[in-house]
Amino acid sequence: MIIGIPKEIMPSEARVSATPETVKMFVADGATVLVEKNAGLGSFFIDEAYKEAGATIVDSAKEIFEKADLILKVKEPLFNNEFNAHEADMMHAGQYLVTFIHPASPVNHEMVRTLAKNGIISLTLDGVPRISRAQNMDALTSMSTCAGYKGILLAANALPKFVPQMFTAVGVVQPSKALVVGVGVGGLQALATAKRLGAITHAVDIRPAAVEQATSLGAKVHDLGIPAELAIAEGGYAKSLPKEWIIKEREKLNEILPEMDIVFLSALVPGKIAPILVTEDMVKRMKHGAVIIDISIDQGGNCEITPPGKTEMIHGVTICGIKNIPGLLPTSSTHMFSHNIYNFVKNIMKDGKIVIDRSDEIVASSLVTFGNEIVHAGTLEAMNN
Repeated sequence: MIIGIPKEIMPSEARVSATPETVKMFVADGATVLVEKNAGLGSFFIDEAYKEAGATIVDSAKEIFEKADLILKVKEPLFNNEFNAHEADMMHAGQYLVTFIHPASPVNHEMVRTLAKNGIISLTLDGVPRISRAQNMDALTSMSTCAGYKGILLAANALPKFVPQMFTAVGVVQPSKALVVGVGVGGLQALATAKRLGAITHAVDIRPAAVEQATSLGAKVHDLGIPAELAIAEGGYAKSLPKEWIIKEREKLNEILPEMDIVFLSALVPGKIAPILVTEDMVKRMKHGAVIIDISIDQGGNCEITPPGKTEMIHGVTICGIKNIPGLLPTSSTHMFSHNIYNFVKNIMKDGKIVIDRSDEIVASSLVTFGNEIVHAGTLEAMNN
């Protein structure tokens, strides 16, 4: 088995899919590991360390894609300007790809179709189910931890005012208010970080268990009035709500948003497009100078006007749609991600070869393209809509 580790080409992406530590583990399992030159530099893992771990350093991404049986990446395949070709077209039939594909997001549909057309067997890490057996493979949870922490720091930097209460010579400056929408792993980390910075924290979530966790962190929880039976999917994730309930959710949020200085959006439904919870009209009613951090942007975003991959001021509100917030913590996030992806690959390896067992719940929910077809249910649903 030849495993290829190309350098990530998304602008400002500093992460890499393997560390010298996980390369050593792959080599011990009998694999040959090819690492593109300087692939780990942004995460402060140097080529010499990869060599010492048993990797072969390769000068060109093209060679990685040509020789490897399995490609491990952090981000979805993108257009490679150096070779004037899309990474999905640099791969070949029968090759395996494991990465974050976010296949249900409309911006990735054409790329997913190309993977299928080219005969790539692709598996997406955002499809890993929340079951005990998959905990050590759950890269979405690992990266959400990073995004929750760093996202609030980005908001604090963009905010034109103090976050904590300040006692000054000219009087008391009141603390900022931060609202977290979607209190999963990323949302809980965002709440904890905002509280550490001194913000007054607020939270909303449609799941009773998440509400309880937000309360335990000292946040004021706002009831959205969504019945629990509509809200909770298998594994504790949020369900896709019917349109009439999404509208009710927006109405409740519309009452809260004008008070907020920071709005952290992290409401996701696994394998599906993120629900639009904040419309453009709702943004118009927010304070000038407020900040929205939309970490659900990889799956389309919770805000209707979040600029994908960018930070822009729209209607007086700074809206951050940066797609690789965990990449701004490259050493920590790469350490976590590389172990997640190693454990994922270990699960699909049998006697040194990859075996796609579609009866395995982890494989079934992660498999995107197989046999020249798109097989991922959430993606097919999004494409049909």
